[in-house]
Amino acid sequence: MSHPAGPIWESISGISRFAALATMAELGCADHLAEGPLNAEELAIRCGAHAPSLRRVLRELAGMGIVRSVGQDRYELTADGSSLRSDVPDSTLPAVRMIAEESFWYALGNLPTTVRQGRSAFVERYGPLYQRLGQHPEVGQIFDTYMTSRAMPFAEQVAERYDFSRVDTLVDVAGGKGHILAAVLHANPRMRGVLVDLDHVVPGATAALTAHGLMERCEVLAGDFFAQVPAGFDAYLLASILHNWDDQDAERILRRVREAIREDGRLLILEMVLPDEDEPHVGKDMDMRMLALFDGGTERTRQEYSVLLEKTGFRLTEVFDLSAGASLVEAVPV
Repeated sequence: MSHPAGPIWESISGISRFAALATMAELGCADHLAEGPLNAEELAIRCGAHAPSLRRVLRELAGMGIVRSVGQDRYELTADGSSLRSDVPDSTLPAVRMIAEESFWYALGNLPTTVRQGRSAFVERYGPLYQRLGQHPEVGQIFDTYMTSRAMPFAEQVAERYDFSRVDTLVDVAGGKGHILAAVLHANPRMRGVLVDLDHVVPGATAALTAHGLMERCEVLAGDFFAQVPAGFDAYLLASILHNWDDQDAERILRRVREAIREDGRLLILEMVLPDEDEPHVGKDMDMRMLALFDGGTERTRQEYSVLLEKTGFRLTEVFDLSAGASLVEAVPV
């Protein structure tokens, strides 16, 4: 028989387990264990850590299935733990380091203050997220690595799941380094792409698309989606954009796209689409982070996206489910 407060105690324990995971990530333990088992003393020397303290963390990680005991005081990586190596595809290391970053911890720990006052305690202390990332390059680098690792699986799925055969040009609005655009263009050799983002993003996007060998088929432009987006194209992508903004600002962005898009065009929105039911969903976890980190940032249900689109001159036509709780929403102008 389960304990009536089981979910509560599980969540409380989860904080301690994540702290151990964050310690492993910050110390680079997975990279040091990649070549084989080490004892706590050996690992501590390589990590620059206090061996008795690290031994206690390893004990917790072993209970989580991240490392495994192989003899007296010796540990090796499990398959799950290997995902924390920095040199493996789809590494989980950037995600753990990002959530463990000092200001992110502050944001989540002060969620009660945010809910009480109706504005982000994080923003109140550190300023808007993207401003902080720009002012603190070390945090910006962690965030950039995290976003890149998060985007790659979605990029491949968007390219595989959506039929781009009738699309001439895809405009990636605020597309960052263009990971999704690159995946779509590689999968559709006759297509062209346009990436538009803020001035300081343009050099990195140009370098990334050049590395992909795609600049002959791409144009990278500086622009602000609150002012205007490149006009006259037949497909526009907003990937992980709208959830950063409240409905009023999201409507402003969508209206700029509506002004720009061809009447026979299609709008694609890559976001978490929340279920209406009470079932667990990773998007609900993400929504707590959006609440904590942004003044107005929010995940939305299908119905909420439908209403938002109708207000701005679009009609939601289909929702494609992707992995990790993400969805690709298709809409057309009306």
